[in-house]
Amino acid sequence: MTGYLEMYNLGKTYPGADGPAVIVEGFDLSLQQGEFVSLIGHSGCGKSTVLSMVAGLNSISDGGVVVDGREIDGPGPDRGVVFQAPSLLPWFTAFDNVMLGVNKVFAHATPAERSDIVEHYLTVVGLGDALEKRPAELSGGMRQRVGIARALALAPKVLLLDEPFGMLDSLTRLELQDLLLQVRDREKITTLMVTHDVDEAIFLSDRVTMMTNGPAARVGDILPIPFERPRERTALLESDEYYRLREHLLAFLEGQELKRGIAPAAA
Repeated sequence: MTGYLEMYNLGKTYPGADGPAVIVEGFDLSLQQGEFVSLIGHSGCGKSTVLSMVAGLNSISDGGVVVDGREIDGPGPDRGVVFQAPSLLPWFTAFDNVMLGVNKVFAHATPAERSDIVEHYLTVVGLGDALEKRPAELSGGMRQRVGIARALALAPKVLLLDEPFGMLDSLTRLELQDLLLQVRDREKITTLMVTHDVDEAIFLSDRVTMMTNGPAARVGDILPIPFERPRERTALLESDEYYRLREHLLAFLEGQELKRGIAPAAA
């Protein structure tokens, strides 16, 4: 079945003093429209490299990426990206930071229509009362909410998330995971997320894709997540199936650690 987002034989190679350094090789993954897939693997395995190639922010050495039947050749508004740090312009308000992209993508719309789009998505992420606040006046979690609103406001076909909650405290991380799940259920947007958090991957995803160690990292295993949506965290944590899935992911990661000669970390 042809996917809505397809990565076929994707590869990334950098030149090096001792010869080419192959970071990712033969990476094949297909997402259906509306599907949420996580990429998980050890640090340095190439997860973010794959995501940056899909985003068009890093050149592709081999293979290609297709979004909704069109092969990409660079960045574009059809792919919204949320990074670990949202990189907001400090002299702009939350509203203005989101409006920057909206003005470019919806140049044909009236000013009132563009304002409605910005206000809508900032309200969706829980910042309806903070439109005129600048980044210095916002907490880390609130700044990341602006980053999510900025990506969603472009009406992208695909949402790309690169460890979006990795710099947040545990409570804020859980709050934003819940928010992302609510947005996903409402918007039905095709989403690819890089994470190092096993529990986050299970809670949010329809499938979890495990990457082998680099160099020449590729898809090592794919785990379907069978829980129906909408999801409730407490109910999942009471499920035996949740812990079976968790053990599967941990066993894969520990196996990769052993291949690198590293003692498995405690779960």
